[in-house]
This record gives sequence, C-alpha cells and structure tokens, in this order.
Amino acid sequence: MESVGQGVREIRITCKDGAFRVFYVVKRSDGIYVLHAFRKTTEKTEKRDIDLAATRYKSLD
Repeated sequence: MESVGQGVREIRITCKDGAFRVFYVVKRSDGIYVLHAFRKTTEKTEKRDIDLAATRYKSLD
C-alpha cells in the first residue's frame, strides 16, 4: 500500500462476516507495526482509512 507509506503491506481477510483489511509495516530494527485494521464496506478503500494509516505511519519516525 504505497499510498500509505513506503513498505506498507495489506492483509485481506474475507469470511462469512464480511471483508476486513489490515495495514502494517515491518521495521527490521523495531518490529511489525499494525497501522490500521477495519471492516471493508465498499469496493474502494475509503480515503479516511488510508489517511489514518498514513498519519500513523508518519508518527513512527
């Protein structure tokens, strides 16, 4: 998910309860950071979800 930040990845989960997404980034020296997890309700990822993950990504530095 480069629109969030460099190296950010996305996990997609689909089950009977719906679709879910998790944005995370691996910082080799520090560990794995989960930036945002949410239930997917539309086909396109909403801007507010991307913006929230991007803000959290920027706060890691």
